[in-house]
Amino acid sequence: MNQHPEYLLNKIKSPADLKVLDLEEMKQLASEIRHLIIEKDAAVGGHLGPDLGIVELTIAYHYVFDAPGDKIIWDVSHQTYPHKMLTGRAYAWLDPEAYGKVTPYTNPDESPYDYYAVGHTSTSISLATGMAKARDLLGGSERIMAVIGDGSLTGGMAYEGLNNAALEKGNLVIVINDNQWSIDQNVGGLTTALKKLRDSQGQDPENPFKAFGFDYRYVADGNDLESMINAFSEIRDVDHPLVLHVNTLKGKGYQPAIEDEEKHHWVRPFNLSDDSPKNITAGPTPAEIAVKTVASAIDGGQENIMAITAAIPGVFGLDSFKESYPDHYVDVGIAEQDSVAFAAGFAKAGGQPVLFENSTFLQRAFDQLSHDVAANNLPVVMIVAGGGIQANSKTHVGVFDQVMVSNLPNWKYLAPTSLTEEAAMINWALKQKDGPVAIKLPVRPVPAGGAVLEGYRHIHYQKRRAGKKIAILALGDMQELGSQVAEELDAALYNPLSANVLDADCLDHLARHYQAVVTLENNILDGGFGQKVAGYLADRPVLVKAFGEKREYTDVDQSYDQILVRNQLTAEQIVASVKQLFNDFVNGRQARKSTYF
Repeated sequence: MNQHPEYLLNKIKSPADLKVLDLEEMKQLASEIRHLIIEKDAAVGGHLGPDLGIVELTIAYHYVFDAPGDKIIWDVSHQTYPHKMLTGRAYAWLDPEAYGKVTPYTNPDESPYDYYAVGHTSTSISLATGMAKARDLLGGSERIMAVIGDGSLTGGMAYEGLNNAALEKGNLVIVINDNQWSIDQNVGGLTTALKKLRDSQGQDPENPFKAFGFDYRYVADGNDLESMINAFSEIRDVDHPLVLHVNTLKGKGYQPAIEDEEKHHWVRPFNLSDDSPKNITAGPTPAEIAVKTVASAIDGGQENIMAITAAIPGVFGLDSFKESYPDHYVDVGIAEQDSVAFAAGFAKAGGQPVLFENSTFLQRAFDQLSHDVAANNLPVVMIVAGGGIQANSKTHVGVFDQVMVSNLPNWKYLAPTSLTEEAAMINWALKQKDGPVAIKLPVRPVPAGGAVLEGYRHIHYQKRRAGKKIAILALGDMQELGSQVAEELDAALYNPLSANVLDADCLDHLARHYQAVVTLENNILDGGFGQKVAGYLADRPVLVKAFGEKREYTDVDQSYDQILVRNQLTAEQIVASVKQLFNDFVNGRQARKSTYF
């Protein structure tokens, strides 16, 4: 049921409905949009500060321009809640029962007003320039705009895009949404340049955008609706590349988000009465253990350690670390490529870098993981968060990091089954010099304690449970699921420790003493741990069955439980599937030794 039937937003089914409103009505609309963003985020979580700060800019765009004929390409797209409300999707904010009906990022499958599935950063200028070039070649007349900001200019691809966009021969507008923030505070030299431009009302002679060759305009108050309408009206029909630099306030309309921008960039459900979180996690998290372990190593005398993150200290809880160890902390901005290459340089010069990366963003640095780290076999340590099956937007899935990293030479990818084992792996990785080591933080719940090894230079699978006929290799945080399945099947259970280093002696033993080997991994199957095991055992008289996720994108229209069921990853499904495998084998219908699901 519509919770706000009196809202003007109920009448906005498309931008055409916006164009008949007067200025005061549009100001009312802005107030309603902010209220709904805060209300929904308090209930279910989501991006808060970025969306609150861009409301007037978004209303003004859809008032002046003619989408979807005219194209607006949103960078990161975590600032598109207002855009979605104005393009026929307001119901997902007006009606609590429809909160899950609209995805949190732009999605062309959802609306003709969205042109790309975008969830990562610094791509908008390149995308917009490509569309402009196609328009010119095909004789089109649509106006094309890229909106970049909220830290996206710290990503290197933005500069590649600017370099190319400056040569465009027709209409192309790049809006810099300058709210002075990334996810955390902005970093780097461009921060200084933007400040000079703000302080001088856009008149500072050291203008990097003019130096590129762009026409340049400045809007001092991007949260003033009339100013934004006038600015867009003036540049609506430009016939050349232009940068419109807009000063906005991140978190506008919600004072806690203004006072603590980082905390309110993205929020979990919270209480509107006092801004307190609704659900507090009890006990230490894997991320907290990782940060504590690195801090203890510095305290213990490893003064060459440098913690490196790419604009996501909040993911790991690094805020207290950067305050306590400022000389041992670097935030490179939203630039995963730079973070990995920077770590390679730091390691080559004798330092011990520790990369804190998020699985879904790590793919942006694939070349650096290979070319700069692996090819030089440098002892970089990388802590990876979010590496597992989750019910996120398809731009934020976390099932690719393991395949990406573990199939590069020299990298060793470790997967702890407990918090104690996680700390032991990190401590070992910080001291070894054999090559790069990645550690996959658990996503599923894992126990705090448990037996650990003294080192991980040589991988020897740990036997956790004795059993008959079947051996289960449960990687990392799949160990608890493996334990449940092993109990039901009276199977042996092993902790394989690594996603990509096989214990040949153990696998040879399993092939001799068991009829089937079952692998479980919180990852896509193709190129994963299970396939490596099956490949090794392909010429042995043992059946191999691998369980993981199919090679596909999932989105928020599927719950976590639905994803597990579709991929046969519940304990009941695994038990039934393995029993069927044996039944087929006994009855002579098993044609292949290795099967993947």
